[in-house]
Amino acid sequence: MPSLPSVVIVGRPNVGKSTLFNAILGQRRSIVGDEPGITRDRIRGEAEYRGRKFELTDTGGIITNDAELIPSEILKQARVALEDASQVILLIDGRAEVTTADRDLAAMLRRLGKPVALAVNKIDSPKGEHLAHQFHELGFEHLFPISAEHHLGIEDLLDHVTRGFGAGEAEAPPARTTRIKVAILGRPNVGKSTLLNALTGSERAIVSPVAGTTRDAVDETVTRDGIDYVFVDTAGIRRKGKTKLMAEKLSVVMARKHLRMANVALLVLDATEGLVGLDATIAGYAHEEGRAVILCVNKWDATKEPSKRKFLEDIRDQLKFLDYAPVMFMSAQKNQGTRALFPLIRKVYESASKRIGTGELNRFMETLRWEYQPRIRYLTQASMRPPTFVAFTDRADKLHFSGERYLVNRLREKFGFEGTPVVVKTKRR
Repeated sequence: MPSLPSVVIVGRPNVGKSTLFNAILGQRRSIVGDEPGITRDRIRGEAEYRGRKFELTDTGGIITNDAELIPSEILKQARVALEDASQVILLIDGRAEVTTADRDLAAMLRRLGKPVALAVNKIDSPKGEHLAHQFHELGFEHLFPISAEHHLGIEDLLDHVTRGFGAGEAEAPPARTTRIKVAILGRPNVGKSTLLNALTGSERAIVSPVAGTTRDAVDETVTRDGIDYVFVDTAGIRRKGKTKLMAEKLSVVMARKHLRMANVALLVLDATEGLVGLDATIAGYAHEEGRAVILCVNKWDATKEPSKRKFLEDIRDQLKFLDYAPVMFMSAQKNQGTRALFPLIRKVYESASKRIGTGELNRFMETLRWEYQPRIRYLTQASMRPPTFVAFTDRADKLHFSGERYLVNRLREKFGFEGTPVVVKTKRR
């Protein structure tokens, strides 16, 4: 039996290697603590991600030029692991500046010539991802903001690292390579549970005309064409005696909670009532969380508005920030238009997961008629879900709104990105 491909985690002391090792393995094999240099030896474990098995190695904190016995022994142990590595994860502390030790370690890894994924740890929220972009200076194309402690961003990292593993092996089932988490959002009583039942073909969610019937989040998995769709119904909770206002507040709380765990958001709108302020509020949270979004206009069979075009104009007018989101008209109760959601969910998920190489991006930049300030020296993609780009500019100013809008529109024209926000950040070169 051939040996498993090897993934080696390296980094200077106390950046969170053991925490990441445990998070990937799902068990506490490494000792985790705040004291630098707790891990002395190589620690190995067998891991599996989406049917792809690999050996994971946690190395001690490497200090490349330290004369002390223990760091030099750690470096020796790490070098043995690195020589056999199929992939290397270089872990960096995202809350600290780039250090000399980071640069030395990066230089050593480049000399080895192994594929390196740069994981910037301790990025605990999407708002903190801008902290990760400074680490592009280490010269690695593939950068992933993560939080090992809170298990954020690890799926994107493993998607990349294990991409070439297990191809053609009998034990890695090729049929289930993708798992898409879908949050069903909306204010109370727009038909979220009915839509869940229509999509899953079950009666697991309680359906009632009383607003706020669903007490807890309900999830259901449906497999279509080798894709696992995990649906979460985040209906607004309202216990007996609570007011309508409380139901609305809790619908927002639940929406925010489950958005953080989802890849795609289905925002359900009530065609019979039109758009209201709470629809825009929940839509705003989906946009802010960077989720791919599909707008589901439910109860279309019961509406008195005969024109889809007019309703679509209202949506685009009131939800301008979701101009990238496709709109589906449906009746969940009659199961009309719901089946077409599956290929659309897959399409927007793939758009949000798209990664464009730096070389291709800069060839694309050469085709633009860029008449804005500041000038963009080069463009790179920092992360995905949502696709996030860093424009390195000739001065510290942010891109003007019109310039950013132009760039995003051209990126969509060239590379697709349907249904997903596209984020552009600037950094002075």
